[in-house]
Amino acid sequence: MSWSPDSPSLSANGHNSHRTRKDILLMALRVLLPWQDLVEQLQLPGIEPILWHIDDDPNEAPPADVLVTERPSNPQLRSRVARIKGLKHVHLLSLGYEWVLEHLPGEVTLTNSKGAVEDATAEHCLAMILASLRQLPQVGQQQRERNWTRTWTSSLHGSQVVLLGAGGVGSEIRSRLLPFKPAELTSFARTERVHEQGFPIYSLDRLWAFLPTADVVIVALPHTRETEQLIDAEFFSAMKDGALLVNVGRGPIVDTDALLPELQAGRLNAALDVTDPEPLPANHALWSAPNCIITPHMAGDTGQFISLVSELAVEQVIAFAHGEELANQIIN
Repeated sequence: MSWSPDSPSLSANGHNSHRTRKDILLMALRVLLPWQDLVEQLQLPGIEPILWHIDDDPNEAPPADVLVTERPSNPQLRSRVARIKGLKHVHLLSLGYEWVLEHLPGEVTLTNSKGAVEDATAEHCLAMILASLRQLPQVGQQQRERNWTRTWTSSLHGSQVVLLGAGGVGSEIRSRLLPFKPAELTSFARTERVHEQGFPIYSLDRLWAFLPTADVVIVALPHTRETEQLIDAEFFSAMKDGALLVNVGRGPIVDTDALLPELQAGRLNAALDVTDPEPLPANHALWSAPNCIITPHMAGDTGQFISLVSELAVEQVIAFAHGEELANQIIN
């Protein structure tokens, strides 16, 4: 599927013929890029970088061989991928790729940015857990009111923690939790196995035995048919009073309509970087739900992430242009 600037071309009768310099320039790999910095980095022989953002550009994408893209914030714009003429490869500036699958034309290959986003997401997850357990939003309100009242809070130290997800993000979250000395940290995923670091990973159907004692439940799962609204009313009813739900996976994994009454009654707490719907409408009841921290899908949004994801994108485009094997292949 890859075009190589060093590859021979086909003549009109189908036989290989050596490309001239002019031919190479005329057939430069056309690459759609969302950021000007990437355009500047890919000003290379045999590559024609084109600035086009799936969210912001009012015009349809010009014909291109490669699309490097973020996940569009507006779900209605996802279908723009399918209308790019000549598209051969899509590289995602994210881990999640489920949104693009139904919009990929046949024979188009796909890669993601595995290795660039896990650390930032895990760091944000830990920040939300600590902020919620130590009641920092409430203490912040006391500060604005100039109210010096000491508050007794929960702690990760000694807590029972359930972690749903054992991929890159889940593994990084686990490594950051351990120094805080939880009483027990139990990981779950679709497939039961022993992690390469030696700890057990249980299948999701064994969750129910752990939920009644869990102080913190962390969701770091991908959105699939199996995980759609996995966290539903029955799930919440199995959680203990005062428990914290943290979601850094995908919004549709949690049934928002089932979560709202639990928050409004003050029985559960939540820290959500992703929601359903997303973006969360300004008039949605979740905004004002008590004991709930909401961040706008920003777990991976750090300067370090931009540096790592940009470096990977440039490497992927160059590798594609030279017909080399790509990293993080989802569809090949």
